[in-house]
Amino acid sequence: MMRTSLLVAGVFAAATSWMCGQGIAGSAATTGQDARQFVGKAVQTELSRDANDHSHWLYFEVDQKPEHPVKQWVADTSDGSLKRVVQLDGRNLSPQEQQQRMDAFIHDTGARAKQRKSGAHDDDEAANMLRTLPKAFLWSYQGEQGENTLLHFKPDPSFIPPNMETKVFAAMEGDMAVNTKQMRIATLKGRLTHDVTFLGGLLGRMNEGGTFDVERRETGHDGVWQITESHIHVNGHVLLFKTISEQEDDVKTEFRQLPAQISLEQAKQDLLQAQPANQATQARK
Repeated sequence: MMRTSLLVAGVFAAATSWMCGQGIAGSAATTGQDARQFVGKAVQTELSRDANDHSHWLYFEVDQKPEHPVKQWVADTSDGSLKRVVQLDGRNLSPQEQQQRMDAFIHDTGARAKQRKSGAHDDDEAANMLRTLPKAFLWSYQGEQGENTLLHFKPDPSFIPPNMETKVFAAMEGDMAVNTKQMRIATLKGRLTHDVTFLGGLLGRMNEGGTFDVERRETGHDGVWQITESHIHVNGHVLLFKTISEQEDDVKTEFRQLPAQISLEQAKQDLLQAQPANQATQARK
């Protein structure tokens, strides 16, 4: 599963993300070329660590979309991501409904296959977007903040996007923070600098001002980093008339690592027992 911050870039474009040694010291990225090399090093670190990361996690997710808000516990396994939905469209689900939904997914081979296919596509798109970072933008070093090296990026006019998704992504300007010691992307924020059209606007248009904001942090002691927050706000239209609007604020908390060989049935039991840390503390008092 792709855990990079550029996973959100795949979501953004669809509406049209380890260790390689000590790394380059932040102070070395003082020129545009140095900064681009620094970003390339971070990208290679992310891709390398992700390829070797087979860990599974349980977490609580609050996914706020205007048309479909959801609060749920999620458990990632080799057979798919099992979700215990506790609130859907503002309505609290009963324990029976929560379990029925999990059982339905566990016994639906078609749903699991569809989820795996979608996940593999998202992973490929995320990796491609990640590889685009050093090439599509002009980078400048902005200084240090705590453990992070701060960089600013803007579109590189000499870059030719290979597809529509990259065309949108490459029109962003924003900032990135990289954990200097581990060379891991900690934050990535961007804003669409101008309207992006496809076939002169006939096939679609993404409006200027669209934004994305991704926050990541290390969730374990073995160098695994996770997306903890993503905020996407874009507007436009496709095929002349259909208006598109991706407005999403997603926050993940309560991360807990699961056994490597956990099954869906075992994951269901973990999900049924899951509760917020503060609630668990109160229950023990």
